[in-house]
Amino acid sequence: MMTTTEQIPDAEVTPDATVPFNLALSEEQKEIRDWAHGFAADVIRPAGEEWDEREETPWPVIQEAAKIGLYGFEGTAQFFADPTGLLLPIVNEELFWGDAGIGMAIFGTTLAVASIFGQGTNEQIGEWIPRCFGSVDDPKVASFCVSEPDAGSDVSALRTRAKFDEKTNEWVLNGQKAWATNGGIADVHVIVASVDTELRSRGQAAFLVPFETKGISQGVKVKKHGIRASHTAEVLLDDVRIPAENVLGGKEKLDERLARAREGTKNKSQAAMATFEASRPTVGAQAVGIARAAYEYALEYSKEREQFGRKIIENQSIAFMLADMKMEIDCARLLVWRASWMGRTGQDFNNAEGSMSKLKAGEVAVWTTERAIQILGGNGYAREYPVERWHRDAKIYTIFEGTSEIQRLVISRAISGMHLS
Repeated sequence: MMTTTEQIPDAEVTPDATVPFNLALSEEQKEIRDWAHGFAADVIRPAGEEWDEREETPWPVIQEAAKIGLYGFEGTAQFFADPTGLLLPIVNEELFWGDAGIGMAIFGTTLAVASIFGQGTNEQIGEWIPRCFGSVDDPKVASFCVSEPDAGSDVSALRTRAKFDEKTNEWVLNGQKAWATNGGIADVHVIVASVDTELRSRGQAAFLVPFETKGISQGVKVKKHGIRASHTAEVLLDDVRIPAENVLGGKEKLDERLARAREGTKNKSQAAMATFEASRPTVGAQAVGIARAAYEYALEYSKEREQFGRKIIENQSIAFMLADMKMEIDCARLLVWRASWMGRTGQDFNNAEGSMSKLKAGEVAVWTTERAIQILGGNGYAREYPVERWHRDAKIYTIFEGTSEIQRLVISRAISGMHLS
């Protein structure tokens, strides 16, 4: 069965410089959106079922993305540099429309990149971000490692330690990371560790660890419910020694930040949350892509499937369900676009708009894919049809990078000004 290729809608109006607000995409944004959609339709979606079954990193697809510039330093820099902030979520939506597991295999690197870009010095950005991607002939991936077996939502409880050895001018890292996307197969691992445990989250920093470093290794690979083409594993750190300059932002800035924290001065953000704040709208865009794929498939199926002598879309219960699916997807996308625009233009998330976008999009993805299964009936529950895979893929978006409950906590704290728990 063929699916539609609805894509992100274009505004039909011509932008007018005298109008202070419009939602029209630029010609460049449209061209890149269509380019990304073409790759998703022609390369990613046909490979989705195979790599989901194999539960392996789809290196051939990553290399194809690298060949056309979709995966790499220059392409990612272009997405990040868009002055509206919309290009990165637009591309993510299209690729995850193709397949979420493969999409995460391609875009999982950007979380580490976002951390380096957001917290690193100019020298670190220039040296380490290109290394995260490798080359067209030899593509690499990167991993951002925060969660631990006993520290998931509560990132202030990290047990991984980073101690500075004055004699050798090196950091020594020890600990265990869990649920790390690309963990153990990445060329660059960004490790969030505690430098001063008494300061909890304010005493944390992020460290650049190349995988050839002695003492870093992959632990157990996770066999997941969904996004199975994306590699997730433990990362073990046993007396890992790295140069002093491998702390993001530099040791001098870290020392100054820790001194302020010890004096009781509040820091603007800490290592893990600074990255999550920046990435949540993009994660939301990924969820929107999954939801859109399921909606489009269910819509086309309902136009073709006949029961009791007529197309099932002619039944009001089906038509209304599809109407709600479309409305919820558009609502989620608008929240993602708002947060992405606010983040790119330097506006504060005073009402936790980044968390709003991720929360809404993740729950819409689960809700929409469940209804797609319902519309397909028994076929929706069969692995012969893709909606059951999309439903499995969607569920992680209410869990990782902050569960739905954590997002609601963040939002409630922002709007109330109170430290609710």
